[in-house]
Amino acid sequence: MKKLLLFCALCWLTLLQACGQSTDRAYVLMLEGLYQKTVPTIDPLELRTALTFDAVKPLLIDTRQREEYEVSHLKGARFMDYETFDVDALQEVPKDTPIVVYCSVGYRSERVGELLKAAGFTKVRNLYGGLFEWVNRGYAVHNSQGRTNKVHAYSKTWGVWLQKGEKVYGKE
Repeated sequence: MKKLLLFCALCWLTLLQACGQSTDRAYVLMLEGLYQKTVPTIDPLELRTALTFDAVKPLLIDTRQREEYEVSHLKGARFMDYETFDVDALQEVPKDTPIVVYCSVGYRSERVGELLKAAGFTKVRNLYGGLFEWVNRGYAVHNSQGRTNKVHAYSKTWGVWLQKGEKVYGKE
């Protein structure tokens, strides 16, 4: 009963927050043009709920470059660079493990998600809007020291989509 009340309270607070969510129309349109829809997406709220309440937590895979990951990432995420991604590094992971891939906005992670699906992983999802949307919703990111407000914005061009957090360009 206590878990149910806590879950309801979290849902209510999230609903209130979602009324002012940061996803603007231009960002949604950009993502719609960018995504090939080859990998199902997961909304940041749905992922946050799964990380909070699900007994089996999804494996989080950050597909950005090392310097991006070191600035900040989702707590518990495994770093696997998009450019050097090797599915063999996941041999110990059962094929039915829930996996969520992400990058800055979701393009690179969608490509990695395709590779995971081709390798037989059955529960692969791409974080909708990527780390930028996660942060824009006000959700936490971490680095090696703990929680941080910093986010690698990839470039000035892509950084316009990051509305919250402290933007970092280049090595920190």
